[in-house]
Amino acid sequence: MDFRTQLYIDGAWRDGDGDFAVADPATGQEIARFAAASEDDCVAAVAAAERALPEWRATAPRERAEILRRAFEILTDEVEALAETIVRENGKSWADAIGEARYATEFFRWFSEEAVRIPGDYRLSPAGDKRIIVTHQPIGVSVLITPWNFPAAMATRKLAPALAAGCTTVLKPALETPLTAAYIVDALERAGLPAGVVNLVTPLDAGSATRAMLAQPAVRKLSFTGSTPVGRELLRTAADRVISCSMELGGNAPLIVLPGADLAQAVEGSFAAKMRNGGSACTAANRFYVHTDIHDEFVAAYRQRLAGVKIGPGTDRANDLGALVSLKERDKVAGLVERALDGGASAQLGGATLATNGAFYPATLLTGVTHGSEITETEIFGPVTTIVRVDSADEAVRMANDTEFGLMAYVFGEEREAIAVAQRIEAGMVAVNRGVASDPAAPFGGMKQSGLGREGSAEGILEFLEEQYITIDA
Repeated sequence: MDFRTQLYIDGAWRDGDGDFAVADPATGQEIARFAAASEDDCVAAVAAAERALPEWRATAPRERAEILRRAFEILTDEVEALAETIVRENGKSWADAIGEARYATEFFRWFSEEAVRIPGDYRLSPAGDKRIIVTHQPIGVSVLITPWNFPAAMATRKLAPALAAGCTTVLKPALETPLTAAYIVDALERAGLPAGVVNLVTPLDAGSATRAMLAQPAVRKLSFTGSTPVGRELLRTAADRVISCSMELGGNAPLIVLPGADLAQAVEGSFAAKMRNGGSACTAANRFYVHTDIHDEFVAAYRQRLAGVKIGPGTDRANDLGALVSLKERDKVAGLVERALDGGASAQLGGATLATNGAFYPATLLTGVTHGSEITETEIFGPVTTIVRVDSADEAVRMANDTEFGLMAYVFGEEREAIAVAQRIEAGMVAVNRGVASDPAAPFGGMKQSGLGREGSAEGILEFLEEQYITIDA
């Protein structure tokens, strides 16, 4: 494939301060060299966004919507090329990549429709002396920082509402996956987006470059998806200038299986909740709490489902499970499993690193896991299922809530009981009797230390708008 490998600043593709290697995790081989952004490049991107802001925020909502719609149509026509780009630099399976590519394009369609539906209010004050007018104004230049695990979807989920709201942007993708971000920016350029409205930078020293961008007076918004520790640091930095922050941070999703669960539904839903994206998702089921009455039956059926997983490069579309993004990530997952086994867990399937050159780790099932052990308190980000046996729904809920995180949770059981349990879980999203919850039309976000704000849905565009109250005489 031919990849875009340059920075994009003020409507022009340009070289950076040297370059860096982008590798295929399935082979370890270099597939491209991408331009490295200097701190000056990042500041120049902010300046370009600042210059473009007055004209873009004054652009009619319908015109902004039509550009987003054209970007949706371009990416829909090229969805397989986008998916192949994801496979090559991220390592995930073809099924996961094409699923992400289709999901990512939908954010451009969804927010093309939300651009013309920005809310407002007009009413008489209770005293009758004035009219209250409430409008929403674009917040301004927005810095968008995205991770490697969903390189297309995380970019479009931030870019689409920001552009729909009338904001200009600087996108900083993960160094592991810049090619996908460049593909999306290229699609926006081809859709007719004016120069400076979107800028793309890839600094090698992300911390220093981000601090430099956030120090610019023009920056009024930071939207970040990544780990909770990095999110905390960014919040501290943003506090110096009281920059509005949206944070989609780490997860430690519990999955509860109650005695009344339909076994086939619970197994298939649990498989999707755990194995989507090879487990490299902040929404992935990280720890299973299975009631003792259904435990053995569930483990046997779930093991059989996992045993059918075919592992290999995503370039072979028959494979179900691709590589992790790097050998470092693979080794992190392997270490968690090894220490869990040393601590008394049993491997019903997998549990050892494969002898390959790529960053592959097999589908693994651990039973006899103890709640509160390292592997139940760490976001695994890999294809490892950990099962804790519980004696009651109350015990499952207590364990599910015993974490600083609160992004996603799953409950399988008789519907009425499952919904009642779901309402007791401290998570921003709960899927009942299904393994996937994400949808552009749904508000995505967490409680506790899993983040601030919401992405997607009608709420997503509000993250890039500021409410303004205007009063006139009645």
